[in-house]
Amino acid sequence: MNVTELRPGNYFLDEGNLYQVIDILLNKTAMRKMVAKVKCKNLRTGAIIELARNSGYDVEKTSISKKKMAYLYDAGDMLVFMDNDTFDQIEIAKSKLEWELNFLVANSEIDIVFYENEILGISLPPTVELTIADCELSVRGDTINKALKLATLETGWELKVPMFINAGEKVLIRTDTGEYAGRA
Repeated sequence: MNVTELRPGNYFLDEGNLYQVIDILLNKTAMRKMVAKVKCKNLRTGAIIELARNSGYDVEKTSISKKKMAYLYDAGDMLVFMDNDTFDQIEIAKSKLEWELNFLVANSEIDIVFYENEILGISLPPTVELTIADCELSVRGDTINKALKLATLETGWELKVPMFINAGEKVLIRTDTGEYAGRA
């Protein structure tokens, strides 16, 4: 397919690399061919780059597949996931999932992302429900602005939560930013 036909969310192969389109900008001037500036994520390395290609350039549009699996446990430098239907287990290197590890708890359902038979990583839901393991005590009268205090989740992730949240409560956390989203 022509590079100008790409849209955000599309997957494509270019020069042996697998990319997901984040954003695309088409630029046309009077004396020059249209140039497509594609902001994309390399799905194998996780790097976000910008490719500039002329309008006549073709890329190979492709698709990825997702499969629901349960996160079982941390096995040193690997994370173990299990297929709920066939009970097959797979391992993914912990180094590929550094951000996602902040929101994973045992027995949680996760989408594993595949390209043909290659495991690319995992896809988290927009929000996850986690328990507050520890938080600061709130001070009465400290409500001049939007009062927040520091809390630590069961996974070790630290974030700011409202004053009325206490240790042991379940909260919703945004997986894209790691911020508090509400009570569970």
